[in-house]
Amino acid sequence: MKSALYQYQALLNTYLQRQRSRVALLAVLLLSGIALQVANPQLLRYFIDSAQSGGAEGQLILAALLFMGMAILGQVLTVAATYVSENVGWTATNQLRADLALHVLKLDLAFHKARTPGELIERIDGDVTALANFFSQFVIQVFGSMLLLVGILAAMMLENWQIGLMMSMFALVVVGAVVWAQRIAIPYWKLARQTSAELFGFIEERLSGTEDIRSSGAVAYTLGRLAGYSHTRLRAERRASLIGSATWSTPIVLFAIGTAAGYVLAKALFDSGQISLGTAYLVFFYTQLMYQPIHQLTRQIEDLQRATAGIARIQELYATHSSFVDGRTPLPPGALSVAFERVQFAYEDAPTLGESQPLPGTDTPDLVLDDVSFTIAPGRTLGVLGRTGSGKTTLTRLLFRLYDVSAGAVHLGGVDLRDTTRSELRQRIGMVTQEVQLFHASVRDNLTFFDATIPDAAIERVLGDLGLLPWLRNLPEGLNTLLAPGGGGLSAGEAQILAFTRVFLREPGLVILDEASSRLDPASEAMIEHAVDRLLQGRTGIIIAHRLATVLRADDILILEHGHIREYGPRAQLMNDPNSRFAELLRVGMDEVLA
Repeated sequence: MKSALYQYQALLNTYLQRQRSRVALLAVLLLSGIALQVANPQLLRYFIDSAQSGGAEGQLILAALLFMGMAILGQVLTVAATYVSENVGWTATNQLRADLALHVLKLDLAFHKARTPGELIERIDGDVTALANFFSQFVIQVFGSMLLLVGILAAMMLENWQIGLMMSMFALVVVGAVVWAQRIAIPYWKLARQTSAELFGFIEERLSGTEDIRSSGAVAYTLGRLAGYSHTRLRAERRASLIGSATWSTPIVLFAIGTAAGYVLAKALFDSGQISLGTAYLVFFYTQLMYQPIHQLTRQIEDLQRATAGIARIQELYATHSSFVDGRTPLPPGALSVAFERVQFAYEDAPTLGESQPLPGTDTPDLVLDDVSFTIAPGRTLGVLGRTGSGKTTLTRLLFRLYDVSAGAVHLGGVDLRDTTRSELRQRIGMVTQEVQLFHASVRDNLTFFDATIPDAAIERVLGDLGLLPWLRNLPEGLNTLLAPGGGGLSAGEAQILAFTRVFLREPGLVILDEASSRLDPASEAMIEHAVDRLLQGRTGIIIAHRLATVLRADDILILEHGHIREYGPRAQLMNDPNSRFAELLRVGMDEVLA
């Protein structure tokens, strides 16, 4: 419990620092409202005692008007405090979402391979939403209720120490019971949040694979799995709710007992003449008013349980760190050389949340690349060939430093990748793959990746260099044309055009074409041939391809087999050597051999 409160306090300090003025205004509104709630019953006591003793009618009317005015003002302050509190809470948690999303985006690719996007969405948004509800209600309901309770007890102690002492002890018992019940329920709410994340991860995966599910007749199976995940979540939520119900049922029973005891003591003191009728009614009113903050505490305690579970899961996510450490050496301008020096690499399982290193004692995974060494001079193009699983795509992942080599080194522009920053590295490398990720946004945003600093003139200049201005002019709204989700409405060739334009806008020193034309029909492939030639001018290139026409533009050829280099050398030399593997591929047809 102490650790959870410390974590919550740390989050409050972090995300409320920029809202000091709002927090100060909220404190003024809150304290003013509480002061009115505690002071207003004093007017009732005065009204009753004055009426019983035959007080002047004008004074009674004035007391009644003051009571109603203070009640109305109190409601106005409550509404204002609620408004400010909601702004504070949602502003803070929106920033928390942004920070958490940025943290996840910086984690290693192995982390993302081990988790579905749906699960991460639930971790980033679902857990923070549970925390947002508590953020927006904590000050106004929980902290405010505690202050109101303290004010009521202080007022009762000033009226009669016996009643004040008894009700203070009662309040301590109730609050202690609520805290005890809350500690029991937290693990169950944490499990409920995890089952929710798993359910959303399953839904996201199946929705993204709708076409395959339908075409393979797996709809019934998918719905059965969905029912299983939903049932698991139902059981977890129901168990958490049942155990959490103790947090509101326990104080209700205790409050009934404490209220009855307060009534008995007030009657005894009134009968003995120690308090007036107005004071007795004041005790009754304060006793009833005590139920409000205690009831609010019990209503908010379930949000506290959810929030505490959410905090724990957020902290787990924050505790997962990337194993990469950036250097500070800048890359040279212009075309970049590439050098692999005795590189070994094997994929490892992603660490669990809260861990940054693989678990000890696990088996050493098989090598995907073993003792791979080659160089590409600046401005030259390397064609990479090999069967599926030979390690071709792994080369590109190492160049982008999505993974680090297990042994050896990779140099770009003469700089070890581990000595430069990943942000500059990925800015200086452009890649076009057969799968183009398009967003449900305008053509402009898809080309610039939502970078508003890139002017339209620069985009049109690039499209003009590629000979694609006629294509742009055929769009209904030009750069403002909204693309359908997933790039619907665009042909494979048009999607590749967008990918090539993205790369041009970044002016990279190294361009990687990872089987970029493998899914194109001949007409579409001819449409982008000029774009490929233009893209490789003055840049270092790596072409990964199955198709003969694409790789024949390369200066050098590298053939991979089972993670080893089978053959490497200048394309013209290998073509003229009848005993070379590349010449053999040309004779028998590379598409069939490398499939």
